[in-house]
Amino acid sequence: MFSLKTKKTILNLIAVLLGFTFFGAGMAKLYADHQYFGWIGPTWLIERLEEYQLGFYGQFIALSQIFIGYLLITTRYKLLGSIMLIPMILNILMITISLEWKGTPFVLGGLLFLNFLIIWHYRDFFTPIINEGRSESQPKERQERNWKGHLVWTVGLALQFVSISISFTWIVLAFSTSLIGIIISLLSFRVDKIK
Repeated sequence: MFSLKTKKTILNLIAVLLGFTFFGAGMAKLYADHQYFGWIGPTWLIERLEEYQLGFYGQFIALSQIFIGYLLITTRYKLLGSIMLIPMILNILMITISLEWKGTPFVLGGLLFLNFLIIWHYRDFFTPIINEGRSESQPKERQERNWKGHLVWTVGLALQFVSISISFTWIVLAFSTSLIGIIISLLSFRVDKIK
């Protein structure tokens, strides 16, 4: 139906959409005056949870959204990110259902469906995981990655957390730092090709 290149492009676009959704939501919760752009999630969550001495938990949620979203938005670790995103979405879904928010469960259901499309594409990886070792059906060959590429990606992730601190003094520099971090992480694929 679709060529392999088209499938890969569609999966990467889905990963970027999901990644931006959760990465942006987490960054907006932690940025000064919630100035980071995102399209879901209450940016005031941490402040609201602080009323119940749960502010640290709110920060943990935001940091988890940033990390999981970054795994997806940079597409380097989209399988790991999509696996980690399942409990994140389900937890948020339970909260929105409990609080009787009207449209949010449908949006989250759509995001969960998109996430399952990524997981379905990588289903050949699950037999060895479930069997805790080798199995007759080995995963398809994927592009080889090296420690230098992983290191470059990690530097980009670290710049995201640096940008949060910068946002409290200079918002333009904070946005620039975040963008540079994403670009650096995307360059990790090129670093993998260097022998």
